[in-house]
Amino acid sequence: MNFTHLDDQGRAKMVDISDKEVTLRQAIAGGEVHCNPETVRRIAEQKIKKGDVLAVARVAGIMATKKTPELIPLCHGISVNSVEIDIKLDVKNGIIEVEALAVTEGKTGVEMEALVGVSGTCLCIYDMCKAIDKDMVIDNIRLLKKSGGRSGEYVRAE
Repeated sequence: MNFTHLDDQGRAKMVDISDKEVTLRQAIAGGEVHCNPETVRRIAEQKIKKGDVLAVARVAGIMATKKTPELIPLCHGISVNSVEIDIKLDVKNGIIEVEALAVTEGKTGVEMEALVGVSGTCLCIYDMCKAIDKDMVIDNIRLLKKSGGRSGEYVRAE
């Protein structure tokens, strides 16, 4: 398997997408924040001193998605048509599940945007709750699904 981000001499390069077709492309990524169940309860009841964790984390995830090419050096700057951040709280098990859906019409995919969106959301949750729970762990960030482009559809088997 050849890596598309390396030239013949093994040097990093940005992939040339000039000959690719513009198609509708979507990606969904997921991730988790594992924490004390009490932390999740306080988030659910909006009893975190820094404010509404879920609202701020959603905005952070959307903003992170739009900044992907500034964070990942060889990513193309694309026009992101839509970003949706979904957060589910599992108080009993102390798990915050995050999903990000990113959509574009373009010549390259939005997998990295979805992954960065999830990461930004999880990091924001960590930041807003670290004063009460230093044992939090951000975990299981992964691509769940993608569609569009030459490689077609991918659905993670979980």
